Parts: sequence; structure tokens; C-alpha cells
Amino acid sequence: MLPPDEVPTATDPATANEVKPARILLPSPIGNLGIELRGSALTRIALSPAPRERRQYVPLAKMEESELLDEVIGRLSEYLAGVRTQLELEYDLGPSGVDAFARRVLRETTRIPFGRTRTYKEVATAVGRPMAYRQVVAILLANPLPIVLPCHRVIPGKAGIGGYVGGEAKKRWLLRLERNYQPPAA
Repeated sequence: MLPPDEVPTATDPATANEVKPARILLPSPIGNLGIELRGSALTRIALSPAPRERRQYVPLAKMEESELLDEVIGRLSEYLAGVRTQLELEYDLGPSGVDAFARRVLRETTRIPFGRTRTYKEVATAVGRPMAYRQVVAILLANPLPIVLPCHRVIPGKAGIGGYVGGEAKKRWLLRLERNYQPPAA
């Protein structure tokens, strides 16, 4: 497998699926993360991929070193360790095939501040379709880039924390991580 910074990039969405992605399996406190990169962009994060799907990923220890890989893995690891509040990673939703409305919803989640939450209805209203909150739920449950596009910060308006692409336990863990963040002493 090529190091991630040598994977060719597709600029045309119609041919994006023809470019072979780099797939890395990263151990994390919430289970293995299946990281997919095309060129210098993240295209997918699978939370705790099933054994059959896991075979598509190369364990991190077997990957050749690269600056890009170090940057992506480092930022994700720092976030999950509770020392980074902004991931600031390049991503590409093209290969996942999400439509324009889903892109607006997913982009809106990035506007939710670290440690804060919004309701499904608030996100639907923010993207101009206040009655589409059920569609917002469906989009977030299919988020191809959880953590990077922080759908875990979106909750129901009433009780509970709502569904999550990685399961309720992972959503609770991520919300607790952000809620308990302590900025470094100056």
C-alpha cells in the first residue's frame, strides 16, 4: 500500500471512487477507527469496523511513515486524549456520495462549538429546513466522517442523547470527553 501522501487525488467527483484510498486501522479509546484517505483528504472514518470490514485496513504499525499520516493520526489521537479541541483536518465528502442537503447538515455540525450541543431541530433550522429534523437524524446516523464532522454534538430536544453512527456508548464517551475538557495551564 502506498503511504497516504502518495495516494493520487481525484478532482472529478465522478472518478473519485476510481482512486484507490489508503485505509489505516487506528486503535483508540473508543475502539478501532478505520481511517480512509484519498490524496491529502480524509474520506471516511469507520467507528469500530466489523471484522470483515477491518480486513480492508492496514494496521497503523504496518504503515510506512509519512508527514500526512503523522498529522492526521496525531490530531485524532490528541483529540481523543482530550488535549485538542479543533481537528482542522482536510476532508472530502465526494467519495461518500452525500447529497447537497446532507453536506449542509454535516457542515453545520462543524459550527457547533467544542463541548456544546445543538438539537436536531436547531440544526434543521440552521440549514433552512426547520421541519426536516427527522431527515437530519438520518443524515447524522450515516455520517461518513464522525468525530471530524461532530454529529455527536447533536441531540434530541427532549430526553436522551439520541442515536449515533458509532452507537450510544461512543456518543456518551465523546460528549463526556468534551464536557470534561480542561484547557492547559498558561
